[in-house]
Amino acid sequence: MSQAAETSLSRSASRPGASLSPQGAGRWALSGQLTVRTLSDVLEHFDALDGADALFDLGALDKLDTAGAYLLVQLDARLRAQGGGLSLSGQSADHQAVLDRVAGSMPKPDKVVATKLSAMGWFDRLGRQVVAALAGFTQVLAMLGLFLAKLAYLLRHPSDFRVTALVHHCHQVGWKAVPIVALMGFLIGVVLAFQGSVQLRQFGAEIFVVDLIAISILRELGILLTAIIVAGRTASSFTAAIGSMKMREEVDAMRTLAIDPAVALFVPRILALLIVLPILGMIANVMGLFGGAMMAWIELGISPGMFLSRLLDDTSLDHVIVGFVKAPVFALIIGVIGCHAGMQVGGNAESLGTQTSSAVVRAIFMVIVADALFSVFFAILGI
Repeated sequence: MSQAAETSLSRSASRPGASLSPQGAGRWALSGQLTVRTLSDVLEHFDALDGADALFDLGALDKLDTAGAYLLVQLDARLRAQGGGLSLSGQSADHQAVLDRVAGSMPKPDKVVATKLSAMGWFDRLGRQVVAALAGFTQVLAMLGLFLAKLAYLLRHPSDFRVTALVHHCHQVGWKAVPIVALMGFLIGVVLAFQGSVQLRQFGAEIFVVDLIAISILRELGILLTAIIVAGRTASSFTAAIGSMKMREEVDAMRTLAIDPAVALFVPRILALLIVLPILGMIANVMGLFGGAMMAWIELGISPGMFLSRLLDDTSLDHVIVGFVKAPVFALIIGVIGCHAGMQVGGNAESLGTQTSSAVVRAIFMVIVADALFSVFFAILGI
C-alpha cells in the first residue's frame, strides 16, 4: 500500500468508530467498534487490500456485530480469490463466535456431481420416456374420443349446439389465415416452377414443369404446408385460450353452472378446423398453380393457355382427391392436440408457455407423420 494510504489510515485511528492501522508488512491493527454504524470508516481501506496475505490484529477491537463479521468474511473470500488470504489474531472468544456463525451462514453453491449413466440407467430412462410418450398419446386419443362422443350427442340434441361459437372460430381459424396461406401457396408455386425449369431445361423437357407443379402442389405440398401453418397459428391459439381459462378456473366455473366444457370449448373449435382446413388447402392449391404458371410463363415461355391445357389433360383427378382426403385428418390432429394441451395447463404462466410451445411442436410433428403414412398407404393402393 502507498505511503499516502498509510498516512490516511493513521489519521483514521484518531477518529471514533473503527480504524485500521498499519503495523508492518502485511500486518494491520483493527481497533474500535466494527459495527453496522462504523463500516464506512474502514470500508475504503478494506477495498484497497488486494492480492496479498493480510494479518489483522483484533486485540484492540471492542465491539463486533454480524455486519462487521460479514465484512471480514467477505474480505477473506476476495483475497483468497486473488491468491492471498486473511488471518486474524487476538480476537476474543465472543468475537470468534460471531465470526464462526457468520462464516457458517454464508451461502455455498451446490456441488453438481456428474453421475455416469450405466447401461441399465440408460434403458431405465429410455423406458420412462417411452411410457410417458405412450401415456400422452393415450390421452390425445381419449380427447379424440371425447370430441366424437360430444359430436354424436349434439347430432341428437341440435338445440345445444353453439352456432355462434362455430362461426367465430371459423372466422378466427379460416378467414384470418387466408392471406398467409395464399402467399405461401403462391411462393411455393414460384419456387417449384423456377427450380424445375432449371433442371428440366438441361434435358429439353421444360413442358413437364407443369406436371411437376401440379402433382407436387395438389397431392402433397398444398395441403401439407397449409396444415403446418394452421398448426402454428391454431394449435397455439387453442392451447392459450383454453389454458388461460383453466388458469383462471373458468373451466371449473362452467362445470359448476352445468355447462359441459367439451361441448362449449372443444367441439366448436375442432369442427371449425374440419370445415375451414379443406377450404384453405384449396386456396393454397389455386395460388400455387397460379404462381407456378406465372413463373413458367416468365422463365420458360409457357403461356397460361398452354399451362392450363397441359394441366387439365395430364393431371389426374386422383392427385386432387389424395390431397383433400388428408385435410380432415390433419384438422382433427391439430384441433385435438391443441385442446388437449390447453387442458394440461397448470396454475402458472410457465405451464401455459410450455404447453403452448409443446402443442405446436406435437401438432406439426404428427401432421408430418400422418402425411408420410398417407403416402405409404396410397402407394400401396397404387393411387
